[in-house]
Amino acid sequence: MPVRNEAANIESAIDAILAQEYPGELDVWVAVGPSTDATAEVVDAIAARDARVHRVDNPAGVTPAALNVAVAASAGEVIVRVDGHSELCENYIAMAVETLRRTGAVNVGGVQNAVGRTRVERSIATVMMSRAGSGGAAYRSQAAAGPVDTVYLGVFDRAAGDAVGWFDERLIRNQDYEFNIRLRDAGGVVWFDPRLSVTYRPRSSVRSFARQYYEYGCWKAAVLRMHRSSLRLRQVIPPVVSSVVTLALAAALVAPAALVLPLAYVLAIGALTPGNISQRWAVMSLAPVMHVSWSAGLLRGILRPVLTVS
Repeated sequence: MPVRNEAANIESAIDAILAQEYPGELDVWVAVGPSTDATAEVVDAIAARDARVHRVDNPAGVTPAALNVAVAASAGEVIVRVDGHSELCENYIAMAVETLRRTGAVNVGGVQNAVGRTRVERSIATVMMSRAGSGGAAYRSQAAAGPVDTVYLGVFDRAAGDAVGWFDERLIRNQDYEFNIRLRDAGGVVWFDPRLSVTYRPRSSVRSFARQYYEYGCWKAAVLRMHRSSLRLRQVIPPVVSSVVTLALAAALVAPAALVLPLAYVLAIGALTPGNISQRWAVMSLAPVMHVSWSAGLLRGILRPVLTVS
């Protein structure tokens, strides 16, 4: 579990792991990055009362380094990734390990169930879980069980991870997607199991949400430079549509009829969104934020790379 400034959520996240009914041995390795809150102290307090919990330091402060530090410190045959702002469903680990062994997959994951506490968080959760927002990603769309490109978090066969090398520490974002590419290139199967669900706490403001997806776009460009064959149609649509809508808005300054395109885009989002008026409005309002931010980040990453790949 990689954490940094997670004092508010870390205890409930660890408690959800310790509450798992798993027949084998279970250890929790928490890699703590430089924090400005009491994250380290909270983890130490939990470790003092439960010997299964261990703290390791992550001086680099970035997620892939934290994951690698925790994996190196552990000794399990199966590695379960958990984030500090997420909570595993009941029997998550037992079901995931059973699926891992039954299917022969090297990584198993399930549904990222975004759940907000505040009004803004709930709206962001709605757009994240919508097809209009996510583009139909398996881990958000409740797809059927089977092989996929990537999954949320992941339950990994350790031997497979050791064979390809774990997370690329150059990738601040998208390191999980890139890791799954290498697992699949080595002949492994990444498997989606819809029975597995992880509660995810979304960003608490629209600004931080936009920043999150801008960074996702930047680092997606880096992964595309490393693995050009990884591009998918659902990842092409947002930058194309965002570019057309942006140009139409600019053209509307001299030709108001151009507003038809942005209006059609927003209406299409609403039409693709099931649910009540409140849910439709949330997606119609925030899906453009997601799409434009991700697209802007992708364009920035292409024109001015965040990572030089030889």
